[in-house]
Amino acid sequence: MKKAAALLLFVLLFSGCVSVMEKAGRTLDGSASAEKKVTVYRASKKNGADEDIEVTVIKNKAGVQSVLISLNNFPMMRLCGSMPDENGEFFLTSLDYLSGSVHGWNEYSMKILGGGALSLGETCVLEINNEIENIQISSGRIHRYDTRINGAEALTSLRNRNERISATAEWMLSLDAPKGQTIEEFEIFWKPILLPETVSKNQRPYGWLQEGDEFVKAEDIRWNTGYTERTFSEELYPVRNSGTMLRDWEESLSWIYLNYEWENIKEILSHQIILQSVKK
Repeated sequence: MKKAAALLLFVLLFSGCVSVMEKAGRTLDGSASAEKKVTVYRASKKNGADEDIEVTVIKNKAGVQSVLISLNNFPMMRLCGSMPDENGEFFLTSLDYLSGSVHGWNEYSMKILGGGALSLGETCVLEINNEIENIQISSGRIHRYDTRINGAEALTSLRNRNERISATAEWMLSLDAPKGQTIEEFEIFWKPILLPETVSKNQRPYGWLQEGDEFVKAEDIRWNTGYTERTFSEELYPVRNSGTMLRDWEESLSWIYLNYEWENIKEILSHQIILQSVKK
């Protein structure tokens, strides 16, 4: 059984398919039957929508229904919320994240505040008109190769990583850089800036190496501390020079991307969106 699970994990890690990885991960931990789809609504660019968005009504084992919101361009996350009340108001409760790399995957649930208007019938009308506020990661798991980290250890690690990624994204957003990129475009643009030592010399930023620069070795790479101090905010100096930024990039690229594009996501959801019912 363990060998079969390990083989499945290996295949998933190299597939790059978040939806398949999520289903298989739930199969392995026995939670696949914890929720059942009741109704699915979808808006697509093909039908004139600004983005491909899906709203799913689900029911848990206790019969309690709730709502999931997912965006096609951000498959690593889904927003969870309550069913609308008699006035059509609903409230967001959490952001669930799941994504992987060749090293494993991270998953967490973060408590959030927010909400808006939601109408469910033959069509679904969604508008999140209250500011979405991220509170704190409340639970999560980490998978590194064939090792699983759960409980308090995982929670501490995920919260620490979230602090680093939030600080990195805040610094990135302070620069005059493109928004609304695909994750592939995001990686191509940012990797030479964040981690020039890991790309070919012709990809490195102009002037990344200057006379008098000193280097420190970590994660088998010699990091240019002079470039770090010229380029990054001070709180990121130890993160980059220790190789921690490289580990975050390799293990959590989509997490960094999600933080960087978060304001864009909120803007998309703040407009009224009409979704059509589809077959389950």
